[in-house]
Amino acid sequence: MPLKLSFSRGNACHALKPRRAEYVKTSLTARGHTLRMPQTDSRAVLAKVHAPRYLAFLEHAWRDWLALEAGNEQRQPFPSIWPVRTLRSDIEPVNFIARLGLYSMDNGSPLAAGTWTAAKAGADAAASAAALLAAGNSSERAAFCCSRPPGHHAGPDFMGGYSFLNNAAVAAQTLRDGGAARVAVLDVDYHHGNGTQSIFYERADVLFVSLHGDPLTEYPFYLGHADETGAGEGAGFNLNLPLPAGCTTARWFEALELACTRIAAYRSDALVVSLGLDTFAEDPISKFALQTSDFSRLGERLGALGLPTVFVLEGGYAAAALGTNAVNVIEGFEGI
Repeated sequence: MPLKLSFSRGNACHALKPRRAEYVKTSLTARGHTLRMPQTDSRAVLAKVHAPRYLAFLEHAWRDWLALEAGNEQRQPFPSIWPVRTLRSDIEPVNFIARLGLYSMDNGSPLAAGTWTAAKAGADAAASAAALLAAGNSSERAAFCCSRPPGHHAGPDFMGGYSFLNNAAVAAQTLRDGGAARVAVLDVDYHHGNGTQSIFYERADVLFVSLHGDPLTEYPFYLGHADETGAGEGAGFNLNLPLPAGCTTARWFEALELACTRIAAYRSDALVVSLGLDTFAEDPISKFALQTSDFSRLGERLGALGLPTVFVLEGGYAAAALGTNAVNVIEGFEGI
């Protein structure tokens, strides 16, 4: 049965060109999958995975930027200072650029007029996809959230890596709120989902597992190491499987098997997949070697877990191949 899909479009940002989502939409439609627009307002769930003051800043950031100086609508604001070690982050400055630095992990996620609208639409799409699968609500086995910008680098109170709101975390929390006692999040993006890890690091009800480029050499650099296993109640519920740049496809699938074994042992009620497709060999900013056919194999292995699954689109910058690779995962999952 074709998957029910949540679809939203966002503003362009660096490598996140509008055609990324369009290529995926075209491929999904051409191969008979049903598209739906988001039906769920994610605001209540967002408040459970992001800090209220961060959400308030992000929602009103563009308005506040325009109010500072005439002509700012033609300029993009960028942070120029960050609260690094020994500097306080508990007090929110009045100065706009200082607040932007407070809530940014890098300067690679520029704000624009439509940033909040796009990010919120993506979160609504993730919540809608998860709501379709929530306990007792649907007979559907899986849903795919096709939205942009991505979200897995957005933490509880910061943006970064093109990410503003964490769509995978929204999906996981929606599943929890819908009756799932335990949810696993599997991140297969080339880059570690530092934001998702940060949100759930001290929780035992959400297992986070990631296979990604080694942060010694790959973004986001400061998180994603194998010794990060959770803290407090979440101790033992975080698994990172960093891989060297240029690793073989065979080694990547060995790591995937370790990830799936851990998810099965967790006995989760549902699965969220941060579906980064920048592991593709032709991706311009990543260094793994998966071919288009390998994404079918990925889908097959995830389908074998037998879990209600929400796929959330993350990275993937070989735009022309993105749609085919995404649909191969979906149809591999379905056994088509």
